[in-house]
Amino acid sequence: MEFRDRHVVVTGGTGALGTAVVAALLARGATCHVPYIIAAEAENFPHRGHERVRLLPTGTLAEEVAVAAVYDGIARLWASIHLAGGFAMSAFAATDKAALMAQLEMNLVSAFLCCRAAVRAMQRAGGGRIVNVAARPALEPRLGAGMIAYSVSKAGVAALTQALAQEVAGAGILVNAVAPSILDTPANRRAMPKADYALWPKVEEVAEAILFLASPGNAVTRGALVPVYGKS
Repeated sequence: MEFRDRHVVVTGGTGALGTAVVAALLARGATCHVPYIIAAEAENFPHRGHERVRLLPTGTLAEEVAVAAVYDGIARLWASIHLAGGFAMSAFAATDKAALMAQLEMNLVSAFLCCRAAVRAMQRAGGGRIVNVAARPALEPRLGAGMIAYSVSKAGVAALTQALAQEVAGAGILVNAVAPSILDTPANRRAMPKADYALWPKVEEVAEAILFLASPGNAVTRGALVPVYGKS
């Protein structure tokens, strides 16, 4: 999984999973372009200042102008990894249109627009790799009870991944997604203090799955929705 001299966009790169993905990419020689919204996350980002990290302040990635600002400055893009998104739980009867649209914007619309910008850049470059993040409820919808807006948005990401993979395969662009269960992050531990953390996949493990899908070593896998559930 060699990435030397390759440029990779990692949305959500300042988060827990994103930090692990960027670390793994840097270890393999990549130059990482990391858009962010929250200034405090960028200030505390452990890879801030690395010579091959480009931190990019931006607005929401559900807006075309913000997405264009990320991708237009990259001369030769190899991979685009879309980790940015959001999560919300609520009973279905209490979930209004605004809550539904917020999940669709954060998860599906942002992935759609970043995929579109990446495809355009990769068509110019002669190929590349795209990795999205779905979720376990996108593959197992019954698990989406109590978080239906989130589950619907991630199911959209799964459908986007498979349809786009078919459309751009001839251009040498391989599109895949991982579908995590609950990740072992500090935020999730705080939210579920009585859970058995040993069952949860570690962000470093999920990062390795993402890197394979994004790597030149992946020559044939496309349209895959890869479960990364750990022991859960």
